Amino acid sequence: MNSLSLSNPGPTRFANNPQDSNSVLDFVFLSSSNNRFGQYSLYPELQKPSDHVLLIIEVDIKEVNVNIAIQSIKNDSDKEKEFTKVLINSIECIDISAITSREALQSTILQVAAIFENAWDQYFKLKYITKHSKEW
Repeated sequence: MNSLSLSNPGPTRFANNPQDSNSVLDFVFLSSSNNRFGQYSLYPELQKPSDHVLLIIEVDIKEVNVNIAIQSIKNDSDKEKEFTKVLINSIECIDISAITSREALQSTILQVAAIFENAWDQYFKLKYITKHSKEW
């Protein structure tokens, strides 16, 4: 896990009054894994009318393909209707009169879980989320 570290570049605010001390008001937070960690430039000579110093940091931005996939069944679709019908029909077939003990209840719970899992596996669609994906 990358950690963020505070880098103190030195005074970034120069007091207007020479009797006051300069201060650090602008902090820089960078990931310690960034290959430019700790590299920044201060340009007090370019502050012009501002009392803040120009602070420049270069951050590497790379093209990254983050593979994110979700499983879903489209809302109000024929697949969702079929999925729901399979669930209802399968659950209606469970003999609840046989639930006479804790073990039988546990077995029935596992049976219901298997019904949901099997129906989901049959009807879900895998969608890959990319930077070009539409809202979902």
